[in-house]
Amino acid sequence: MVPEAETRGVLDELQRLRARVPLLAGALAASTDGLVLAHDTPGIEAEGVAALTAAALGVSIRMTEATGRGGFRELLVRGESGYIATYAAGSSAVLTLLAEDRINVGRLHLEGRRAGARIGELVDTALERAERTPPMPRTAPSRGTPNRTLPQRPT
Repeated sequence: MVPEAETRGVLDELQRLRARVPLLAGALAASTDGLVLAHDTPGIEAEGVAALTAAALGVSIRMTEATGRGGFRELLVRGESGYIATYAAGSSAVLTLLAEDRINVGRLHLEGRRAGARIGELVDTALERAERTPPMPRTAPSRGTPNRTLPQRPT
């Protein structure tokens, strides 16, 4: 799980991205398995979009592998009313952008790729730091009494 400080940084990046690209209707960062990390998606159910992104990502990865196109980088879907673009964001996250039909797709890709790279750095760094930090030792509760003590600070 990504610590809250980095999640705030991801949300800040999503909000800056939406400010830079006026025709962007929403932005969502999720883990590759479909868990929302941060979102700025007014009127859209973020959890559902994250789950659908994970499903589309799975198919996209299989397609790039089956056709010899290398690792996944991005996916663009165009509907009647706009675009859904998904970009790799480091090794364990993705960025999904919802854009209006009038958006300049080149600008969408440029900004999406840059934001994906920044979000990927934030998430990957946080996960690496979490792996290096050993968990605090847990003490077993004494028999007969409920465990109501707080963890002790290291001295």
